[in-house]
This record gives sequence, structure tokens and C-alpha cells, in this order.
Amino acid sequence: MKLGVCYYPEHWPEELWADDAARMAQLGISWVRIGEFAWSRIEPQAGRFDWDWLDRAVDTLASAGLKIVMCTPTATPPKWLVDRHPDMLAVDAQGRPRRFGSRRHYCFSSEAYRAECKRITEAVAGRYGRHPAVGAWQTDNEFGCHDTTISYSAHAAQRFRSWLSRRYQSVDALNRAWGAVFWSQEYRTFEEVDPPLLTVTEANPSHRLDYNRFASEEVASFNRLQVEIIRRLSPGRDVTHNFMGFYTEFDHFDVGRDLDVATWDSYPLGFLEQFWFSADEKQRYLRQGHPDISAFHHDLYRGVGRGRWWVMEQQPGPVNWARYNPAPLPGMVRAWTWEAFAHGAEVVSYFRWRQAPFAQEQMHAGLNRPDNVLDQGGVEAREVAAEIATLGSSGASRRGHVALVFSYEADWQFSIQPHAQGFRWLQLAFEMYAALRRLGLDVDILPPEADFSGHALVVAPSLPILDDQTLDALAASGAVVLFGPRTGSRTREGHIPQTLPPGPLQRRLPLRVVRVESIRPGAGPTVEHGGAEYGARLWREVLECDLPALAMFTEGGVAWTRSESWHYLATWPETALLDIVIATVAQEARLPLQRLEEGVRLRRLGDVQFAFNFAPEARRTPAPEDASYVLGGPELPVAGVAAWRVEAA
Repeated sequence: MKLGVCYYPEHWPEELWADDAARMAQLGISWVRIGEFAWSRIEPQAGRFDWDWLDRAVDTLASAGLKIVMCTPTATPPKWLVDRHPDMLAVDAQGRPRRFGSRRHYCFSSEAYRAECKRITEAVAGRYGRHPAVGAWQTDNEFGCHDTTISYSAHAAQRFRSWLSRRYQSVDALNRAWGAVFWSQEYRTFEEVDPPLLTVTEANPSHRLDYNRFASEEVASFNRLQVEIIRRLSPGRDVTHNFMGFYTEFDHFDVGRDLDVATWDSYPLGFLEQFWFSADEKQRYLRQGHPDISAFHHDLYRGVGRGRWWVMEQQPGPVNWARYNPAPLPGMVRAWTWEAFAHGAEVVSYFRWRQAPFAQEQMHAGLNRPDNVLDQGGVEAREVAAEIATLGSSGASRRGHVALVFSYEADWQFSIQPHAQGFRWLQLAFEMYAALRRLGLDVDILPPEADFSGHALVVAPSLPILDDQTLDALAASGAVVLFGPRTGSRTREGHIPQTLPPGPLQRRLPLRVVRVESIRPGAGPTVEHGGAEYGARLWREVLECDLPALAMFTEGGVAWTRSESWHYLATWPETALLDIVIATVAQEARLPLQRLEEGVRLRRLGDVQFAFNFAPEARRTPAPEDASYVLGGPELPVAGVAAWRVEAA
């Protein structure tokens, strides 16, 4: 358990650096991230490098005993570079270039920009790769932020054509895969294919799905280019990238395979405000964040990092980029930090050391105010550092009993053909995760190709494209499995299976989906279970099957069924019914359940059980009466954290 901070020496007078470094060390900071936006200072003109200032900054931090995460500065190409290669800019869905003047103004497919990234990465890694204070590297910054994963530039179009040629070998195969006979969309050569941009009405869904796949692979190969250089010039150092929250435009598991550690940027209040949560939830958790937002991403990125992960940017106070930007409740920065450690984080790094008084992020808080006085986030970081010293060893994060299957491709498929306004795969996955957490369960989030052995319960929110490898892995695990609606509803090409959905899942769940309908909010469907009536959301499937009905649509038809230990939902249950479904499959898997008070969550780390209170009222800590507390006690205040020793599993 280590603390870190993001620092920008180029933003501050050099006479502050030594004092900053000393104060970081005194606060309990171990790691400092630098350099991710500094290209214009490292190379102010083409081929003319200015290393002196960065050499001094590195030495100043090292002299204070701090370890450095050095970054490649490729998220912010300088103006001279854009002027040299104006076609390196990404092009948006309206056909407009994403211009210079902020950040992430490049296209992943630009060969010229890739060559420049290779050059600057070699320069920075060659300069600092073997410096004893440089202990880790971050590639670029927040791939895809500001909707920059998908570009429709001429470079992207040409690389897409090459990608299609490799994938399909012949244009006839492409035409079949895309069903291009529909609306006379057939192509004669790969060179005729454009990105799915500015079509009169919706573009071919198979075309769009392949463009998503292509764009995702472009991100992975762009990252890999830098990783390979860093490994060559800076051996023995961890390489990471800082991913974002609720972001699905590229496959993070694919990028993560080239990294040693996954990191992500945790802004609980900003995410609550910006995403789908209800007005009541946004009001109730205004200053704490939703109880499951951070945890969901902690568990996701632990999966992306194959067990190793950090928080690279932890919210320390109000942010500047959401619709509304409240300050966290006193104690929440501390609680978020401990929550990350409870989920297995090696490092929690705060953004940023000091609030900038200029430019786009001047309204974004840091650990220190602009006048260099420690702000509330800094006070709480210091408190955590002292608590880490007293807590001692707690052991490693253990494998959860439950796995949630996370598919970026499923999210793309739902986005391309939602069939109902607001039918979001990511929201469905999050709500199933939250239902598991309300029962006190620890969850691993894994890709569809994972090994699920050792998990007693596997929850697949929806896998519209379901292959034999995943089915075989699920069967081999022996787990109880729950599938959400629309599973097996598409082939790899994006077509409805000839055998009808759920396609290959029919091998284990003998049923067929013969019709689907989407229903506007407030109009149903409703579901009957155990003599009570419950709401469902947006979606209803009509099933042909002879399997037992665990719940029925009130107007007729099976809403929830099973075959042996595999379950299928033909709708999206609202919270009350979803809680029943999740509790039922968890009990069938013989998992120990602990129904928690609203706003309370648990997480086990080694031999320490943690509890967190996100409610705006105090709660009782859900611990045994004779619990041996290492943090907190039997009363769990607002923004409270408690931890107690438990017997090793």
C-alpha cells in the first residue's frame, strides 16, 4: 500500500520544486507521476531537446526519496508537430478535424504520428530508462478521452481497408459477412470501402461493428509500439496506462495484455453526475459517490491488469469537468483511498499535487490549494499514510467467489443496435454488479475468454456474441451461471443466428427466442414471481421452451428460466426483482450472503475485512460483536471506514 501524486514541475517556478518534493515525502507520498503533457517543453522545436529542466526535476524528486512514474508525452503533440503533419489530426463523426488547442488531438491511425511517437518515446526512455529513481512508466494518457478512439480520417480509412483485407481475404467474404446485398451495399474491391461515416440513415451494423473492432486494435497497437520501446530501453520497470471510468470504446483487456500493471483515474463524484444515475441517486450520493462506482472499476482494472493495478488519479476535491462539481464530504478522500486498497490496489495516486491557477483545469482541486496551503484532500491523504503505517500487512487480494463477465464487444453491439432508447450494456452490467455487492459479495470482473475455474457463480449480463470457447470455459468451471437478455443473439458477423437466439447457448439451455420487443418506460413489462408483481425495463423476449418458469411475464410467457445450474433472463429486471434473481443464484452456488444496509459495502483483503459507508447517515458496522478492529469501530459514520481481522480463508 503506497501513496502517489501527479506532479507538473513545468507548471511551477523551479524554486518551489525542492520544497514540493520534501513536503510530498513528509505527507507520506512514495510515487510521483510526471511528464505526460510536457512534449512542448521537452522538445520545443523539431529535433531540439531541452533536457536540463527535466533532469533537475527528476533529481530533485529522487533526492527526496521519491520514486517516479515517467510518462511518454504523446497525448499532447506540440503545435510545431501539428503544423508539420496537419493530417495527423483525428476526424470526428461529422467529418471535422479535431483541432489543436487542448489535448488528444491525434489519430491513432496516422503513420506519421506513430513515427513521431516512436521517436519521442525512444528519446525519453533513452534519457531516463535506467535512472534509479524511475521505477515505472505510463504510456500516453487516458486513451480515448474526449471521444478520440474512433477517427474517420483518411489514414484510418486506409488502415481499415487493410484490416478488412487481412480479416476477410476476399471482398466476396466481406459482402457475405456484412449482408451487403441489403440496400445494394455490395463492394467490388476493399478500396471501395469507407468508414461508416455520414450515411443518409443508419450504417450497416456489421460495418460499424468491424469499425469498432478495428479502432480498438489501433489503440492496442499504438500502445504496444511504445511499450516495446520502453521495455528495450528501461528493462525491469513496470509499464502501465491510465484507463478511464465508464469508458468502453476500445477493449481494455486487449491493451492490458501488453502492460505489467493496469491503472485507472478515479473520479467518483464526476462519474455520478455525468452518467445514467437517477436524480434521487445523484442527490443522495452527491458528495460521497455511488457506493459501487469506484469498486466496479477497481475490480474491472484488477482483471485488466491480471491481478496488478493502481489508481493513477484519485479525486482529491471538486473536479472541473462534470455538469456540477461538488466537494467531497469530509472523510471521503480517505474512504476512497482505503476502498481502493481493500480491492487490492498497490498504489493510490492523487490528482494533483497543487491546483493550477491557469488554463483548462484551474477549477480542478489538488492536494494543495493554488496558494500552496494543504487542502482537505491533502489532509486526508496524510491521515491515510499514518494509518497504513499502523495497519501493517494484510495480505494480498484474494480471488472472489463470483465472476462477472465483461465484454467490450457486447457494449459495442448494444450501442450499434440498442433497439430501445437507454438500453445500455454497461448499465446492465453495472446494475448486476451492484446487486452482488449489496449481498456483501466480492466480485472478479473478467473477459469472456477467461478461465472461470474457482468461481462458484458467474454472471454474464449479456453476451450477444457467444462463442464455444466461452461456453466450454463456463461448463468446465462447474459454476452456477446467470445469463442476461440478448445473450447469443448475434453471430460473429453481427447477424441473427439461423437457429435463433440464444444461438450456441441452446446446447445447455434448450430454448429459443422467437420474438423481441422494446417497451417505453412506464409501459411495462411486468413480471410475476412468488406471488408478487415486479417491474422490468425496456425489453421482453418471447421464449419457446419446456424449461421451468422461475418468473412469468404478467401477460404470459417465461421471464426467467433455468436448465440445471444455468439460468436465463428474458428481460432486464428492475432493482427489487434483480436482487431476488441474484440472491437466488448466489444461494444456489452456496455463497455466504450478508444483506447490507443501504449505502454500506464490504471488501475483503487478505485477513482484513473492510466496511465503507456511502450513505448520508451513520450505520452500524456489519462486523461480529467481538471484532478486532484495526480501523474504526462498531459505529460506521458518514464517509466512515472500518476494518477488522478475520480468519484466513
